[in-house]
Amino acid sequence: MTADLAPLRRALISVSDKTGLMDLAQGLAARGVELLSTGGTAGMLRDAGLRVRDVADVTGFPEMMDGRVKTLHPGIHGGLLALRDDPEHQRAMADHGIAPIDLLVSNLYPFEATLARTTDYASLIENIDIGGPAMTRAAAKNHAFVTVLTDPADYGPLLAELDANGGRTRFAFRQRAAQAAFARTAAYDAAVSNWMAGAAGIAAPRNRAFAGSLAQSLRYGENPHQMAAFYSDGSNRPGVATARQWQGKELSFNNINDTDAAFELVAEFDAGEAPACAIIKHANPCGVARRATLREAYRAAYDCDRTSAFGGIVALNRPLDAETAEEITAIFTEVVIAPGADAAARAVFAARKNLRLLTTEGLPDPKMPGIAFRQVAGGFLVQDRDNGVLAPTDLAVVTRRVPTDGEIADLLFAWKVAKHVKSNAIVYVKDGATVGIGAGQMSRVDSTRIAARKSADMAEALGLAAPTVKGSVVASDAFFPFPDGLLAAAEAGATAVIQPGGSMNDDKVIAAADSAGLAMVFTGQRHFRH
Repeated sequence: MTADLAPLRRALISVSDKTGLMDLAQGLAARGVELLSTGGTAGMLRDAGLRVRDVADVTGFPEMMDGRVKTLHPGIHGGLLALRDDPEHQRAMADHGIAPIDLLVSNLYPFEATLARTTDYASLIENIDIGGPAMTRAAAKNHAFVTVLTDPADYGPLLAELDANGGRTRFAFRQRAAQAAFARTAAYDAAVSNWMAGAAGIAAPRNRAFAGSLAQSLRYGENPHQMAAFYSDGSNRPGVATARQWQGKELSFNNINDTDAAFELVAEFDAGEAPACAIIKHANPCGVARRATLREAYRAAYDCDRTSAFGGIVALNRPLDAETAEEITAIFTEVVIAPGADAAARAVFAARKNLRLLTTEGLPDPKMPGIAFRQVAGGFLVQDRDNGVLAPTDLAVVTRRVPTDGEIADLLFAWKVAKHVKSNAIVYVKDGATVGIGAGQMSRVDSTRIAARKSADMAEALGLAAPTVKGSVVASDAFFPFPDGLLAAAEAGATAVIQPGGSMNDDKVIAAADSAGLAMVFTGQRHFRH
């Protein structure tokens, strides 16, 4: 039976990240703990006046091969792995002069940080730690007697644990530390293996792992009976995971999901071209617009569907200004996310304590490759992130009527929005703003009609003479399998269509478009979003 309290008399410190190290080492020394260390870490501790024994003195071998070989030795691993209550283990330690190691402090070579700043193969290989993970796993396995720390955030709690227990650690403390250590080495190996799969051109490796670091414990998930947490993947892609929250209560699971959807959508619109705004509700856009000013972009997006915008998420492609902030606060909004926000805008929001304001210092690149995954029963699906984008030259005109330049601009705008609408997706756009969105329907015809009806409802609410969908263009995320959906869009007032093409009935759909006087372009690319 494992004893609850284990003494801590001897510690091995071997770290790349020196954050908090001096406070820990001084704290251990003050509590009578003998210190072992390697290379530069040992020198740093000696320079601070601490007594440190070199690992090379324990192993009888100097560090060699540029530090590749230094801790892989029975004198180290025996001290970490020996069961203190097993006579045979004790006898082996005595016979071979192996002293127990009660604490390991190791945080591994900075592979992930190196990967974030370079693609140089040789540099990445040299930053794959071998001895560190081996020691960490050994110490974690033997947590019945040994404490292992892999994160500077745990240094203070360890010293407090020793003070509370007379220089000893409780089993529960060691067990939690061991779990964190195994999770760290698993995440480390996942980063290495996924990078190497890409470097070797292996699209579907036999085994695949994903890892993240806890960013936030959440009160619950999509619903109150579901446990949830938010993890960062360390990629530094601008978004919720990297954002600064200036005010408001903690983000919920649904807030995070919707805010991510909004920001990825607004990032489709280059901030250097014109200000853009996207309003999201339940992960679907309810209004998107681009205008001369941010305030005007917000107003145009809001006018697409004011009912759905209430309690929604607002994403901007430029830093928030006070004038736009004033406009946004006219209704209840859950979250606003933008690349930045000036002091005047933050002052406007300060009066709305429940409104969350996030700034990211940048926009995610919609063209950047990446991985997306989704759990299913018994496994998970992995695919490339949908980073497909179109240029005017990618469009194939398939009707007798060629779209005007204005229609082309709106068609491309509608296509960017449709990429972020749940399928079956239909998006009507007029003059750089959505005027009707149909999402998530089993029938594409239903999405077409719902979007047109929403446009009619908003026109009535705004006191307009005709629905704004009149004279608009329409985007469909996948092909029209029959002419009925396209004809429904024409009846609503659309003049031009963008769709992937590729249906067995393309000829019939094109003929229907010609009969209705529509211009239509094919993209050869679809954007299902389930």
